[in-house]
Amino acid sequence: MSCSAIYLGLRNPVLASLSTVCTSDLVFSRSKMFSPSVFHTMSPITEHLYLSSGAAASSANNLHLKGITCVVNATMTVEKPRGTLSHIRYIHIHVDDAPHAQLQPYFDIVADMIKQEKLRGGRTLVHCVAGVSRSASLCMAYLMKHEHLTLKDAHDYIKARRCVIRPNLGFWRQLVNYEYRLFGKNSVTMIPSNIGWIPSIYEKETRNMRW
Repeated sequence: MSCSAIYLGLRNPVLASLSTVCTSDLVFSRSKMFSPSVFHTMSPITEHLYLSSGAAASSANNLHLKGITCVVNATMTVEKPRGTLSHIRYIHIHVDDAPHAQLQPYFDIVADMIKQEKLRGGRTLVHCVAGVSRSASLCMAYLMKHEHLTLKDAHDYIKARRCVIRPNLGFWRQLVNYEYRLFGKNSVTMIPSNIGWIPSIYEKETRNMRW
């Protein structure tokens, strides 16, 4: 069974519809998902949304080939690539990948921007340095707000397409708060564990861990 089938199943019609998009790119993404090269590729999340590292976002040619019309750079250091096409909107959000960093104030801004770009027929690339924490968190916020997925489903859906995602614990807390603000309930909560507070979806994998 494919990774996406394991994570998605048929329990959510939104997930089922999203899982049909970007077929050729998704096949390539799955073939690379356990390789170090995943850090140098743009992972298709939906037909109009990609997630990547700063390295993958640094090529104007790659942006052109994927049809990217908007880039969200969620880093402190990565600069706009030289030769970026003039029609590409470029937004730089200066946020550190640290538990104390405040990413939540950008959830609505970025989610709405991705939605607007979709309505214009464009494609958005969200990236940070590694394509693991900041950019993944922003994409999860988008899927919650505009695709109406729970936080758990948003995480599992993206992880099926980019297996290396892992928001830091501070971003998890902010995502949990955001989910409650959107839906009035939580599919993921922060729970105590042997290694400190963790999101509940990590409970099984950390059960036997110790500091």
